[in-house]
Amino acid sequence: MKYQIEHINHFEYETLVDQSLNRIRLKPRTDECQRLLSYKPEIHPVSLTKEHVDIWGNNVETFFIAEPHKELKITTTSVVSIQKSPFIRMVEYSDEMKTIFSSELFRKHYLAYLADTDYTFLREEQHEDIKKAADNPENPIKYALSVMDYVYSRFSYDTEATGVQTKAQESFDLKGGVCQDLTNVMIGALRASGIPTRYVSGYLYVGEDSALVGDSATHAWVEVMIPGIGWAGLDPTNNVEAMEQHIRVGTGRDYLDTSPVEGVYRGGRHTLDVSVGVQLLEQH
Repeated sequence: MKYQIEHINHFEYETLVDQSLNRIRLKPRTDECQRLLSYKPEIHPVSLTKEHVDIWGNNVETFFIAEPHKELKITTTSVVSIQKSPFIRMVEYSDEMKTIFSSELFRKHYLAYLADTDYTFLREEQHEDIKKAADNPENPIKYALSVMDYVYSRFSYDTEATGVQTKAQESFDLKGGVCQDLTNVMIGALRASGIPTRYVSGYLYVGEDSALVGDSATHAWVEVMIPGIGWAGLDPTNNVEAMEQHIRVGTGRDYLDTSPVEGVYRGGRHTLDVSVGVQLLEQH
């Protein structure tokens, strides 16, 4: 599958901004299943970007605008090719995998993805509620699939219920939210059971006849570390494995590590308008 993604972030300020320092994480990744074919950022007022890769492996671009401005428009156009086959439901949890999973070395290596953050923390009774309904916590593959099904079946996708600052325990009480909220709840549940889990931010292609939800802006889902295999993507918003419709941009402990645009500026309040378009170019 080959896609073109156009992502526009348009900031308008109440008063004149005389300088701003910004950081964007909008460049899709290249890995064994996904290839970035082209990427073009356009920034108005015009600014040069400086790029680096952060500790989580995300492409980060920073830029500084010194001239006074009343609006900032960031447009990125990417072309990405994805080739992936479903596999997680077919994986047998072997004795070798169990040995790796229970080893001290494995724990230490993925410690950052086992610790709760403010966004992913769930209360004890919330964990218990999930454990009662979920399947076999001794098998991380079955348990991850079971928790995904739990979140999908008990939470409603509701764009009005939560905001960008909503935490997992609040979403759990509401039994609703957007992809970010459902992802945070699933991460909190899996980390509490000792399964290394990370937050993924990216895009979702939803075709004309698709039942998938979450294509109006950036999408979020979960990746779990399966011993001896690697990171496997699971999308609790749609109860599916992250496949060729899921375009990966950033990963981290939670949303804060993958925030698409952030910055500081000197001036009044602002409004932000975001639009994302994902177009299918080729299908093999």
